[in-house]
Amino acid sequence: MGILDKLNNTVTQGVGGAFGQGLLGNLSEQTPETLTKEFGMYLMEGESIHMGFKLIRDVVIFTDRRIIDIDKQGATGKKTRIDTIYLSSIINVSCETAGFGLDDSEINVHYITSPYFKATAGVSISERTFEFPKKYNMQPLYTYLAGIAYSNFQTINK
Repeated sequence: MGILDKLNNTVTQGVGGAFGQGLLGNLSEQTPETLTKEFGMYLMEGESIHMGFKLIRDVVIFTDRRIIDIDKQGATGKKTRIDTIYLSSIINVSCETAGFGLDDSEINVHYITSPYFKATAGVSISERTFEFPKKYNMQPLYTYLAGIAYSNFQTINK
């Protein structure tokens, strides 16, 4: 069983209702089929959704090529901002598990935003934090993203 299979098995275990988790400020899992129906128009040709999470109106989707962050804005949610983090640009991942109380778990993804990964100067790096419910098992997602970061690091530094 590959890491994506383990990741998909973790997704199917469920976490709770989107609204309840949304009030707590963290993401609830959605099936790839549901996300494809609603957001399939944003996928590149041949791209497939492996897993995704929703916070009331906002969505984070993990595909075989990228992380798609969908931010619906305004009172009606008609205005939408869509950001992409290409998996090939991820260079570091950190994870913080929930503690006692109302803490959330989170994953921080560090990625290169400049067009040239091997530039000797001027490489731009950003960080994005994704919060998850306390009960969500983040280990498979963290391991998957850490493997991608390691592979990218090796490729960049050849």
